[in-house]
Amino acid sequence: QEQLVESGGGLVQAGGSLRLSCVASGRTFSTYTMAWFRQAPGKEREFVAQIYWSGVSTRYADSVKGRFTISRDNAKNTVYLQMNSLKPEDTAVYYCAAVRYTWSTRISDYDYWGQGTQVTVSS
Repeated sequence: QEQLVESGGGLVQAGGSLRLSCVASGRTFSTYTMAWFRQAPGKEREFVAQIYWSGVSTRYADSVKGRFTISRDNAKNTVYLQMNSLKPEDTAVYYCAAVRYTWSTRISDYDYWGQGTQVTVSS
């Protein structure tokens, strides 16, 4: 059982940066693929980025490629999302999610979710 807690959201101007963190409470964090999803007001939740359990593979949505970087520190049970060159359209609640030994961008495949952290980008 994993419990995920996100932090690092906030208000930032367009062009600015934020780093989100997600800390997992379980002892098997290193076996999980970790991902970030986001949900803007009135829109469906969408995939943002994921990182394989070993950290050797990452994948990004086209809308954030080249601006966002996902990374993980298995010793700290933490996954990060570094967000640079933020745009107003990046405004959303960002969720951390985990699934064991699976490489997927589908929301339904993820077993554990955090409560979300708000990111607001002003123009």
